[in-house]
Amino acid sequence: MAPTRHDTMRRALRREVAGTIGLVADEDDFAAMRRYRTFTFDDHDTYLQQVEALLRTLAAQGRHTAVVLFDPEEYEEYCASAGLDPDTPDSRTRFTAELSASGAAVRYEGQPLTDLLPDLVDEAVRQATWEYATMALAASGNCTTCGEDIGRASFTRASQLITRAVHTSGAGTRHLVCSVPAENQNLFAALHIEIDEDGGARLDDTEALEFATVLAAGIATRRAAGLVLRTSADGTRDRVQGWRLRAGRFHPLTAAEVFDAYCTDATTGELISPESGVDYCAAPDLEDDQPEGGHTH
Repeated sequence: MAPTRHDTMRRALRREVAGTIGLVADEDDFAAMRRYRTFTFDDHDTYLQQVEALLRTLAAQGRHTAVVLFDPEEYEEYCASAGLDPDTPDSRTRFTAELSASGAAVRYEGQPLTDLLPDLVDEAVRQATWEYATMALAASGNCTTCGEDIGRASFTRASQLITRAVHTSGAGTRHLVCSVPAENQNLFAALHIEIDEDGGARLDDTEALEFATVLAAGIATRRAAGLVLRTSADGTRDRVQGWRLRAGRFHPLTAAEVFDAYCTDATTGELISPESGVDYCAAPDLEDDQPEGGHTH
């Protein structure tokens, strides 16, 4: 039977419908999901192969699909709060739909699942970091001395420090990394900026907002945050500089301190060979207009 005009229209419309797949990426999470009778997979590797085959099929059909991390603990909490039976495909579908609206998603563009998974985990970590930093700023309250909103003041100050850091030299590429100790983990954020010959900056606005928020969280909580800047330009050696937040102020690191930080494994404490073509330099003072002991929130 020849397809009708309505069949053709439905197929065309189906190609324009975006979908989301909730992926159980971790073996321990996969083991947790196996307690549900309706979750029919027995082997994690086979499950991943089937997910990848499905993604390829959908892509071949012209379908646009995003992948989100499916966390069993979050799923259980979601079902409990929504009054859903967790052992049904419908509940898993509803949870995945919720994740597509608020969770960390990566678009499938034909890449192998082994390439997509690290990006998906990185995106989930990035979003969790952003959410934690945002909550830390919101919870910082008002200054007991002047009544100013500490979170807002810290964000303003973080933005000013970033601007000063990236304009410490001429045109080229800037790569900023900040780390902030938190209760159960360290928060990390990165920012890539291109500075042109006229001093104009090209950057991703979302990345910049997230970076400033994480840095501001360190300022607001007065934790021992760190800031590292790597500068690259054609025809010159890369330069690395750094600052440490102490007593509410960012203090520039000496060349030796930057070298030690860059050439020491953060996990093992063992020395790492320095990179060739890289100079480890003393950093300028980013807060030379802030008096020592001044009101910096």
